[in-house]
Amino acid sequence: MPSIRDDEFPGETVIPSTARREHAAPPPTLAVTEELLRALPKTDLHCHLDGSMRLSTILELGQQQGVRLPADTEEGLAKAIHMGQVCKSLEEYLVAFDVTLSVLQTEEALERTAYELAVDAAAENVRWLEVRYSPVLHQQRGLKMTTIVDAVLEGLRRAKRETGIKTGVIICGIRHINPQTSLRLAELAVAYKNRGVVGFDLAGAEMNFPAKDHKSAFHLILKNNVNCTAHAGEAFGPESISQAIHNLGAHRIGHGVRLREDGDLLNYVNDHRIPLECCPSSNLQTGAVASLESHPLKFYFDYGLRVTINTDNRLITDTTVTKELMVAHRHMGLSLEDLTTILISGFKSAFLPFREKQDMLAQVNREMDEVLTRASSPSGYTPRRPG
Repeated sequence: MPSIRDDEFPGETVIPSTARREHAAPPPTLAVTEELLRALPKTDLHCHLDGSMRLSTILELGQQQGVRLPADTEEGLAKAIHMGQVCKSLEEYLVAFDVTLSVLQTEEALERTAYELAVDAAAENVRWLEVRYSPVLHQQRGLKMTTIVDAVLEGLRRAKRETGIKTGVIICGIRHINPQTSLRLAELAVAYKNRGVVGFDLAGAEMNFPAKDHKSAFHLILKNNVNCTAHAGEAFGPESISQAIHNLGAHRIGHGVRLREDGDLLNYVNDHRIPLECCPSSNLQTGAVASLESHPLKFYFDYGLRVTINTDNRLITDTTVTKELMVAHRHMGLSLEDLTTILISGFKSAFLPFREKQDMLAQVNREMDEVLTRASSPSGYTPRRPG
């Protein structure tokens, strides 16, 4: 297991000596299984609300709202949205969002979807979930943006009451919608700071829609001391990442698969400990990488970059954080020790206040020790009953 040292880089989250324990590395003979990975405490920092619904919920909402869907069974709907399939084009991939957004235009649907997403994440022991979405995409039936945000936050609060999962919302500006709209969304994020919104993002098509056009929105975000991230280096080259960092002031980078093309920028990201929100299976599905084996995650990790593993779109990519960890192990050769280090990086990179992050990290370290100790016992891993 990774230890959190007192000598880490400036700005790192460090647990004081009195609140931490040193960790031994997991035994090299300990098998990496989905059961073990599911038991470990995790984060999901890059998860889109409209890409992470339940198939059954889409069908039920469609029937309730009178929305015509491309299929009336879960199997047919999964096929129609190319669930878990590598898509031939970005247009093919985006069809899924047309379907999900068509039933996410009411207050009740938004609250339910947020609740179910958090419950599903909690079921695989995700302890900190950051849910991102753009309110402007949920106004087809005239909902106010404040109503949209309140509905999502209520769904997440309900999930916390039932499961204990901690969550935060990231409001997304959209590259291919005019920058003035991004500014309005930034104002919304600022208004909801400390009320459930923990950050701001720039999503949408990278090609021909440069991040620097949305500088005003991020200036407002930074002026108000709000955390921010940006999709970059997924469908466009490292210049996109450079703009996200230097023009927008992004604290984290979403995806960043093309960072490896610019060694100088890669070293800057490493030197400044800018976390990367890696989403391996999604990157394969959208064509950002040719294969899982060629994904740069392991290179980034080996080089020392702060990498985290996330789902992106749980429904469309048919994945969970547990599955993504197993993908990293099977297709990229990451060991159990590597994976636990990455899990710790997820908690370090969370958009949380420093003291709260300290407390969470201390608890997570203890729980990781406990899980690995039980897994290493002669009787093997036995899931602990909720107490």
